[in-house]
Amino acid sequence: MRTLFDKIWDRHVVQKVNDGPTQLYIDRLYCHEVTSPQAFAGLRERGLQCFRPKQIYCMPDHNTPTHDQDKPIEEPISRKQVATLEQNAKDFGLSYYGMMNPKNGIIHVVGPELGLTLPGYTIVCGDSHTSTHGAFGAVAFGIGTSEVEMVLASQCVLQPKPKTMRITINGKLKPMVTAKDVALYIISKMTTGGATGYFVEYAGEAIRGLSMEGRMTVCNLSIEMGARGGMIAPDETTFEYVKGREFAPKGEAWDKALAYWKTLKSDDDAIFDKEIKFEAKDIDPRITYGTNPGMGMGIEDAIPTIDQISESGKISFQKSLEYMDFKPGEKLIGHKIDYVFLGSCTNGRIEDFRAFAKFVEGKKKCPEVTAWIVPGSWKVDRQIREEGLDKVLEAAGFEIRQPGCSACLAMNDDKIPAGKYAVSTSNRNFQGRQGPGSRTILAGPLVAAAAAITGKITNPADIK
Repeated sequence: MRTLFDKIWDRHVVQKVNDGPTQLYIDRLYCHEVTSPQAFAGLRERGLQCFRPKQIYCMPDHNTPTHDQDKPIEEPISRKQVATLEQNAKDFGLSYYGMMNPKNGIIHVVGPELGLTLPGYTIVCGDSHTSTHGAFGAVAFGIGTSEVEMVLASQCVLQPKPKTMRITINGKLKPMVTAKDVALYIISKMTTGGATGYFVEYAGEAIRGLSMEGRMTVCNLSIEMGARGGMIAPDETTFEYVKGREFAPKGEAWDKALAYWKTLKSDDDAIFDKEIKFEAKDIDPRITYGTNPGMGMGIEDAIPTIDQISESGKISFQKSLEYMDFKPGEKLIGHKIDYVFLGSCTNGRIEDFRAFAKFVEGKKKCPEVTAWIVPGSWKVDRQIREEGLDKVLEAAGFEIRQPGCSACLAMNDDKIPAGKYAVSTSNRNFQGRQGPGSRTILAGPLVAAAAAITGKITNPADIK
């Protein structure tokens, strides 16, 4: 009667604190440059080394520029953070993949690519979108800097055990509906706090039909509805993706691992603390209209009117629309946009670039649109070029930038100017998230591609 989450969690319990948290063993710690400096400083102050350095992987991604990575970073804070991570990795004997390294990229893209992310693992990183790795049937979640220090020192973390929730999407997705649309639909229905305190398992025909890239997109956005993490039970799609990757088990170790992975599913009689069901037929291509990922709608729909908003949410709703310069009841189809961003740990994988390139093939980018096309890793960049997607994109007027978090957040050069509208495939549309005064409309790769071609919010189904 156990859920998938319970099976993995219970297997990793070191000890339980009476009336307190659980000491949980961690299989993999990912470190980037933003949330790790104080953690390493804490080890130095206490004269400690990393307990299991071979299970820790470091790479810069948030602060890395997406151009001229072979030159010193111009921005002083970014340059110092990246240099500090490199020095910390060296001092503590940790694997480090710096800028221009073929294994570098956004850490939540690279981990799965290299086979470092595996079913049944517990995975943490000082980044909320660590939930991405749950797509492999792993218990993966973001932690704070003090907890990063805890894992560096002990390979364990203290955590209260979350409650369990299963979200089932019945039926098949409609054409032009992507994994990103599924995730934005779920968040809009659940609200940004609807899964607070829960670890979510996604299930149902629509979820099973997703590629691993699509599953990572859905799990990536779990945190945006307040969940501690999200996960999907591993299956043949998972095993096929993992097999042969650099750090994946080989030979007899693979056979042994596979036998265990095939047990990683919720029992038929498992009881979840909460069950939610949605129908795939109700999901259309989506966009957001406000300043949190829950403020979303079908691309043809109208922004809610004030009387459709709960009393407690009316003030924030109005403030959000004022910031975005939208009106209650307004439709956004045809609204002019200025920027398009394809990338981030949400939609920076090869499948996203294939979909975008296929859509824009034979068409031309709107000259009034600035498009930032940013692979999630150097491996994705290589795949783009090996498959000839770069030629398709260049012919349509797009330029491919170098890998990094880019315009997902304003920690590098790629900032959206104040007052400008960006259709973004990233994960957050918070006020100023992509730059002071920037206005973010979250969408999937196909909606982003349609906007880049037309210069306005457009239903991709309307483009021939």
